Amino acid sequence: MVDRYSEGMHIRRRVLGNKHVDAAEAKKTEFDEPFQRLITEGAWGTVWTSPNISLRERSMLTLALLAATGSFDEIPMHIRATANTGATKQDVLEAFQHVAVYAGVPKANHALKLAKQTYEEMENDS
Repeated sequence: MVDRYSEGMHIRRRVLGNKHVDAAEAKKTEFDEPFQRLITEGAWGTVWTSPNISLRERSMLTLALLAATGSFDEIPMHIRATANTGATKQDVLEAFQHVAVYAGVPKANHALKLAKQTYEEMENDS
């Protein structure tokens, strides 16, 4: 039987990096532990571990879906993850252009603003 939690933690660390995951784990409490387990098993241990599409493609899809649904708080984290998934700035731009056409220019515009800020932070941290 597949251990979705262990696989989820492995891919979560691969995509987001140990520093991010360690910080998130340090903030975990008894209250939110069931939720953290749910997303680790469901999102990371099932969706992100599927071999059917690449991490690059999955990263682009995730960013587009986050923007299209207005889930802007998650965008900087997933922009940072592109350093580990192989999604380029051009890939991200293409994903957000799809968002503009199919979900709305204001959402894509805000997502691009967040991406630009995050890329600048990443370059300054280098």
